[in-house]
Amino acid sequence: MEWRDQGILLSSRRHGEASAIIEVFTPSRGRHAGVVRGGASRKMAPVLQPGAQLDLAWRARLEDHIGTFTAEPLRSRAAASMDNRLSLAGLNAVCALLLFCLPEREAHARLYRRTETLLDLLDQPDIWPLAYLRWEMVLLEELGFGLDLSGCAVLGVQANDLSYVSPRTGRAVSRAGAGEWANKLLPLPPCLLGEGTAEDTEVAEALGVTGYFLHQRVAPELGHKPLPEARARFLERIRMRQDG
Repeated sequence: MEWRDQGILLSSRRHGEASAIIEVFTPSRGRHAGVVRGGASRKMAPVLQPGAQLDLAWRARLEDHIGTFTAEPLRSRAAASMDNRLSLAGLNAVCALLLFCLPEREAHARLYRRTETLLDLLDQPDIWPLAYLRWEMVLLEELGFGLDLSGCAVLGVQANDLSYVSPRTGRAVSRAGAGEWANKLLPLPPCLLGEGTAEDTEVAEALGVTGYFLHQRVAPELGHKPLPEARARFLERIRMRQDG
């Protein structure tokens, strides 16, 4: 069995004296693991950094074996992320969430394309929080827990005062439709609707909404594992920047 594809490196860990086990995200093979012979060498260590764009060839005797990778660098994103703490925290959050959420060897081509586009913005920290938020919304959609913000879930009409999100259904609720239940609903920051200036304060609030569904809907499907700490650290970086 063998295949070839491009992919984004999500993680690398030493295996034996000289090899490494890597996990990558590819458009056609999804999250996939394999052994890189010599992956722990001085030559390969700079290549096998999280976020790196790689040309990959995978080979195994049987399809369900872990197999081996040969990996050639196409694009390194290490420099872009190392120059800014927010970008580095964001890169770590993306890799950690993909490892946390995605089943092995299941293709998610749309999410892959959005991930590649997002990581190519690492050198633009000013727009990164909002770009990350939009990526996280796509992640929820891919996992079957996407938000429906197209109209009011209560009144069933297109409303111009959408202000809340139902924690049960993930659907938008207007101020008029919320009524006395408003204090039981999640806020709906304008940036979730693609509106407003998307200041860091607002993006952080919106990430609290997407985080709710990651924690309350996605995590239970995965055995109630806690969300990766890398996401919380990224959110804290956003809050620190807005306070600064």
